[in-house]
Amino acid sequence: MDLHRPFIDELTRPNPDDPRTPEEGQSVMRRVEDVLDVWFDSGSMPYGQVHYPFQNEAWFDSHNPADFIVEYIGQTRGWFYMLHILSTALFDRPAFRNVISHGIVLGSDGQKMSKSLRNYPDVSEVLDRDGSDAMRWFLMSSPILRGGNLIVTEQGIRDGVRQVILPLWNVYSFFTLYTNAANGGAGYDAQLRYDGYTDTLDQYLLANTGELVRNMTGQLDTYDISGACDELRGYLDMLTNWYVRRSRQRFFDEDRDAFDALYTALEAVSRAAASLLPLVTEEIWRGLTGGRSVHLADWPDAAQFPANPDLVEAMDRVQQICSTGSSLRKAANLRVRLPLQELTVVAPGADALEGFAAVLADELNLRSVRLLDAATASPEEFGIQQKLVVNARAAGPRLGKNVQVAIKGSKSGDWSVDDAGVVTAGGLQLEPQEYTLETVVAESDGGSASVAVLPGGGFVVLNTEVTPELEAEGLARDMVRAIQQARKDAGLNVSDRIRTTVTAAQNVVDALLANAELVKGETLTVDLAAEPADLAEPAVAVEKVEA
Repeated sequence: MDLHRPFIDELTRPNPDDPRTPEEGQSVMRRVEDVLDVWFDSGSMPYGQVHYPFQNEAWFDSHNPADFIVEYIGQTRGWFYMLHILSTALFDRPAFRNVISHGIVLGSDGQKMSKSLRNYPDVSEVLDRDGSDAMRWFLMSSPILRGGNLIVTEQGIRDGVRQVILPLWNVYSFFTLYTNAANGGAGYDAQLRYDGYTDTLDQYLLANTGELVRNMTGQLDTYDISGACDELRGYLDMLTNWYVRRSRQRFFDEDRDAFDALYTALEAVSRAAASLLPLVTEEIWRGLTGGRSVHLADWPDAAQFPANPDLVEAMDRVQQICSTGSSLRKAANLRVRLPLQELTVVAPGADALEGFAAVLADELNLRSVRLLDAATASPEEFGIQQKLVVNARAAGPRLGKNVQVAIKGSKSGDWSVDDAGVVTAGGLQLEPQEYTLETVVAESDGGSASVAVLPGGGFVVLNTEVTPELEAEGLARDMVRAIQQARKDAGLNVSDRIRTTVTAAQNVVDALLANAELVKGETLTVDLAAEPADLAEPAVAVEKVEA
């Protein structure tokens, strides 16, 4: 049957709501020949769907205007517009309070996604391989919820798994591994505890968790879903790459504060992320609490987490320094396990970081860290200089041909900044919009120091000289990594003590013996034997020692 006009005009039907029989004159249903614009129909949806005003008057009055609606950006002149026009005419009020206007979903070829073109990944394959949470995260964290367009690719979906889902799951697995192995395998029943911690990492974690909940609450309350995703992604990076990595030894030592702090954070994060990652958080939250469902739990209360903005700011600064120091190591081709002598940090308020010097030294594998306030140190002493760049396009209309004099002065060093902050170049005073002042680092002359500017002000100087003693400790730390891999390959438990035999070149043997206590402590080795041999790569054998 063809339901298009004119054929549909001939179709009639007895009205089932008319109780009369055809003989009694029962009414007949026919197509209405003339209809309004289709957008009028969709604009009538808020009340048409509940048959208002003929029914459900009380429900409609308490549910209109709508809290929010969602449609693609082209509907600003279609559905969104008609909803407001009709609601204003009928009720003298808007039809909705908030709108999420998303962009266009494009296929992998950049064209509008189309069933006929099949220009998108196979949905069933994506769900089977990556899961529905991965697809959900890909869409909700993308620019499409800010009005931008989105190209759907398999790699984009997998990035969500790598950046968010796997880190969250790995932290949960790490937590369960160590809590279940605690007390000789009897396990430890972690508790929700928001205060009473003495370790700064625990305090930082819980303060950061409270900040996460506070920020996500504000973002989701204002329908900024992609912003909430960004917040969660940044938090998980901190959780995995800072807190857990910095706290591994404490978990191995069965530190109950570490157990409780991570449990408390994971429980709250599972609830906060439940609407973004519903299946993963459900599994984690139920595994943590034994509760029925995370989706039946209350939203976490940020007020339960003690705020500590000074600690958070200082620890974030420490992470910036570590990141910058790591970049200097990489640029100098100095592997992470090779210890270095010293890092000098010159920054505003460096005294506030005194309590974190040991963290910096451990994180960057340094013998010592020197902290200097920027007010007492000369940047030029470390090769830090300011560079003046004149914006010819901005300064040209005012200075005319003299703009070349200012540019020449900026390049030759004939420029200055007075106490009031006024910049003069080539004898010409510049307006703020006519120049930029850049902080630059002089190129290394091949010496034993590398310098880099810190985000937000200040700089770091890394001593890159490698002495024979430092090289030996670096070799020993490389062997620690090899022994740990041998433990893993042997299927040993994290708490098993071992007997270790290393067969390697003489320089590696010498390094092991010189740093024997370090190697034993890091690998739970009770008996370490090192045998010299002419081998290109060291051979490691481990054997479990029965208690």
